[in-house]
Amino acid sequence: MTYSGRVTVGGPADVHELKDLMITKVAVGPMDNNAYLLRCRATDEQLLIDAANDAQTLLGTIGDDGIASVVTTHRHGDHWQALAEVVAATGTRTYAGRDDAEGIPVPTDVLVGDGDTLRVGQVELTARHLVGHTPGSIVLVYDDPHGHPHVFTGDCLFPGGVGNTHKDPEAFASLIHDVETKLFDVLPDETWVYPGHGNDTTLGAERPHLPEWHARGW
Repeated sequence: MTYSGRVTVGGPADVHELKDLMITKVAVGPMDNNAYLLRCRATDEQLLIDAANDAQTLLGTIGDDGIASVVTTHRHGDHWQALAEVVAATGTRTYAGRDDAEGIPVPTDVLVGDGDTLRVGQVELTARHLVGHTPGSIVLVYDDPHGHPHVFTGDCLFPGGVGNTHKDPEAFASLIHDVETKLFDVLPDETWVYPGHGNDTTLGAERPHLPEWHARGW
């Protein structure tokens, strides 16, 4: 089956099979959050991005092998509703952005800053700190040595625009600056984008619309 990135709450997961990494996407909770399970093919170690909701669905996706790490992309409550239960069930290490960790009511074991490297087995992910949706949002970039990059953007970038900055001009200016300089300016059009809600996209699909986003201010 070809990966589409289209998932629905209560529906099946979708799996993106790369040479070194398997990415399983599942939708959970009343706000249609995406959670992503990354599995290193060489070691079978797993990492979960956003224990957003519905711990039983997430634990069923994780399976008996457990997870070594869970990353919370930012402090908004819809992205950590299942975090405490997943941590209790798996004993996993918790990661979050340095400037958002205080807003997450589960202790963060590892504070993440811009440019930090996270590992899942033999696979390396690079964290980028984007300011605007929250003070400490992080995205994770996997630069696939066998293909194009993949980036897990939380609520910082979606099909059609950047994340909600609540009509705050300074927050919008900060977020679109960081999205442009840390993603669009350094990654190719083929880069696959996995957002915190909804369907996937690519940087190439979104790049032509950057002037529109600037003009509308959101």
